[in-house]
Amino acid sequence: MAGVTGPKRQDTRKFFENLSGAGKSIAVLTSGGDAQGMNGAVRAVVRMGIYVGAKVYFIHEGYQGMVDGGDYIKEATWESVSSVLQVGGTVIGSARCKEFRTHEGRLKAAHNLVQRGITYLCVIGGDGSLTGANLFREEWSGLLNELIEQGLIDEEAAKSNSELHIVGMVGSIDNDFCGTDMTIGTDSALHRIIEVVDAIMTTAQSHQRTFVLEVMGRHCGYLALVSALACGADWVFIPEMPPEDGWEENMCQKLSENRADKKRLNIIIVAEGAIDSHNKAITPDYIKDLVVSQLGFDTRVTILGHVQRGGTPSAFDRILASRMGVEAVLALLEASTDTPACVVSLVGNQAVRLPLMECVQMTQEVQKAMDEKKFDEAVRLRGRSFEHNLTTYRLLSSQTARTDLPNSTFNVAVMNVGAPAAGMNAAVRSAVRVGITEGHKMFAVNDGFEGFYKGQIKEIKWGDVGGWTGQGGSLLGTKRTLPAEHLDKIAEQMRIHSINALLVIGGFEAFESLLELYEARANYKEFCIPMCILPATISNNVPGTDHSLGADTSLNAIVETCDRIKQSASGTKRRVFIIETMGGYCGYLATVGGLAAGADTVYIYEEPFDIRDLQANVEHLTQKMKTSIQRGLVLRNENCNENFTTDFIYQLYSEEGRGVFDCRKNILGHMQQGGAPSPFDRNFGTKVAAKAIQWITRTLKESYKEGRVYTNSEDTACLLGMRRRAMVFQPVAQLREETDFVHRIPKEQWWLKLRPLMKILAKYKTSYDVSDAGQLEHVTRVRPKEKETPAAI
Repeated sequence: MAGVTGPKRQDTRKFFENLSGAGKSIAVLTSGGDAQGMNGAVRAVVRMGIYVGAKVYFIHEGYQGMVDGGDYIKEATWESVSSVLQVGGTVIGSARCKEFRTHEGRLKAAHNLVQRGITYLCVIGGDGSLTGANLFREEWSGLLNELIEQGLIDEEAAKSNSELHIVGMVGSIDNDFCGTDMTIGTDSALHRIIEVVDAIMTTAQSHQRTFVLEVMGRHCGYLALVSALACGADWVFIPEMPPEDGWEENMCQKLSENRADKKRLNIIIVAEGAIDSHNKAITPDYIKDLVVSQLGFDTRVTILGHVQRGGTPSAFDRILASRMGVEAVLALLEASTDTPACVVSLVGNQAVRLPLMECVQMTQEVQKAMDEKKFDEAVRLRGRSFEHNLTTYRLLSSQTARTDLPNSTFNVAVMNVGAPAAGMNAAVRSAVRVGITEGHKMFAVNDGFEGFYKGQIKEIKWGDVGGWTGQGGSLLGTKRTLPAEHLDKIAEQMRIHSINALLVIGGFEAFESLLELYEARANYKEFCIPMCILPATISNNVPGTDHSLGADTSLNAIVETCDRIKQSASGTKRRVFIIETMGGYCGYLATVGGLAAGADTVYIYEEPFDIRDLQANVEHLTQKMKTSIQRGLVLRNENCNENFTTDFIYQLYSEEGRGVFDCRKNILGHMQQGGAPSPFDRNFGTKVAAKAIQWITRTLKESYKEGRVYTNSEDTACLLGMRRRAMVFQPVAQLREETDFVHRIPKEQWWLKLRPLMKILAKYKTSYDVSDAGQLEHVTRVRPKEKETPAAI
């Protein structure tokens, strides 16, 4: 979004225990097109609502159910949202409703709500659904007066239901709503698209084919743009960026150049709303006919259609929906007469509340700008996230003939350090190509610092990294070896290859390595060059960043396994599964995986526990077995406690649960590290690497004096990380203070705030600090300064 401004957070911590829902009735409905993750949001609203003592109602079939009333509006129970987290679509149904658009329809709906005392409404849908909700709220007092006049309600009922409070959550796979970086369902839709693209690429390579893929997005090109970035497509067509006249010739020229570069396949992605600069639709069939007639390539068209809406929600969507659902209930409880209807949004890694109509207005302005052919304005209004994606795509698909590139005479080395993590290859590909576009000579170091001191360094060209985005692991090879013992040899290799800058992609070892090189600058002038780390580790235990590359793929692997395990338990009943996750001493994977999989308990090192806690957890599960949900899921981080091992917990639960439930255990192991990278990791890796290379280019120019590169300031050895809303470069020397080196974790970790949320959704009494919860802010047109840029996810 163009920017978000808001009040400064107060230091006083406030807890939601002060926000009681007693005597209040909340209704939740899903409206418009369905999106994966909506059920996670419904579940979070129901459980958080019940937790604070409110009555919660389902409104089935969207606004149609609100108008029809009767059995369409039912009270929800804790158990009624069990097992919905992993289900796609919406279990309470959605429908387009013409009647609600009429005054009579809204009058009926108001009557149905007043009869049940519902004055708090949570709407999950697109901008149309949310606009309808806002209109309903504005008309509320007038509707109540009409109901009194018609004798349908009395003065007392009107008085006790005098105000209607509304909070929205955006569920839309198109990600077409201004004010949030991600809408519920977008990430899962990208998963479906990338699964198809990966499958198509294997057959296209076998036959030297060109594939034209149509993805959803009638008015918004987000899905097309991000999937093109995530699979390295040759060309993309989106409504916000119509190609210039003569694009047919340019595209065919690029396709034939790529084929001449021995690329065996071409992928072209088209958003269903793609247009040319004269507002004429660009269809997949038109593109196919063009490629066949101009180039004679064997070309196929695939239209993905509703496949993108279906399937299981991704880990990201489940966490987003759960966070937003809890935030929506807090926003409803805090609402007052003068609070405008708000929408819960995600900016960077932070939940924010924005006035609903400001967001809707901006979303409508995008369409207006496109209608008036002000496409740059449309892209700007779409927000920073969209803009960053577009900029990165343009960088990587540089239309400049490679002979026209600037010649910088700088040599930049790229390497992987530590354990392999999905997304590393996407980052290397992006770094190499952006580096070449900036005119640098790019060098690849194989096998980390071990390969470095042995001289396993060679130039890497544009074509060498083709097809790398979808590959898991590390194609460069990676080792955990730290440079300290081999500084002489590493410095020598830097001299031999005239390395002027270094980009390290890796985990905690990468962070330690760069610290060692930075500290060795006093003795080795070879290390007095710009150096940058991109955090890449499934454990997400690197200081200075909220997200590490590879963690999202790993979470999806954990969640997928937990889903299958829970499914196997649903047949047998009364079964508790104890699952061990990786992560060293960092409980990120266990906690966030537990939140996404609907775990009952998660044991981590950062939150010490004793035998009394274990006993309380067993008793909690014993109570649960008396309900209709007769299964349990317990996650344990591998290093959470040296004595309470997975075996110990399994045996304790088996003994204590005897006669009530039986136990099974599962150690997930290295499957969490493998597999194809998720769309998030491909996209994140691609964008952060591009940003890092641009920083390296700037820093090289600033530190080039008297014919050589020399810099020893601490701000030239940096880590690029996401901090709340911004992507920031932070000197590794400063991050040293924030690190617990013994346990290889940051001293403060943002995701620990998600722990109470996970416990609440599993029915544990807990204290939840809401001082950091979203406070009402405003969408503004003021562009944030560069360093304040909201992180584009």
